[in-house]
Amino acid sequence: MLLHLTTPAEWAGARAAGAVHPLPEIGFVHLSTPEQVHLPAQRLFDHTDDVLLLVVDEGDLADVRYEPGVPGDPESMRFPHLYGPLPVTAVRSAVPWPRPRGAGDLPEL
Repeated sequence: MLLHLTTPAEWAGARAAGAVHPLPEIGFVHLSTPEQVHLPAQRLFDHTDDVLLLVVDEGDLADVRYEPGVPGDPESMRFPHLYGPLPVTAVRSAVPWPRPRGAGDLPEL
């Protein structure tokens, strides 16, 4: 199981389009494991409670590469990056994730 952080509005757009598409300037869709998802959540969504965790079946994805995160992430930690679109058919559920978003604060997935 992998996770993708998004907002309800972005998820509605992805469902209409059939996929979450990578931003052109990045080239991949950011994913996380349950053990590491709190790091990008704190960095990118600490200002809002309007966050969804998309629960993704990694077996449905074509090109996932585990790569280093950003400065400040543990050096040994590798984050899953999907090089290509994330099809909505690979998403098993969309779970709201209000604050706090620490390492032990994941909702039931």
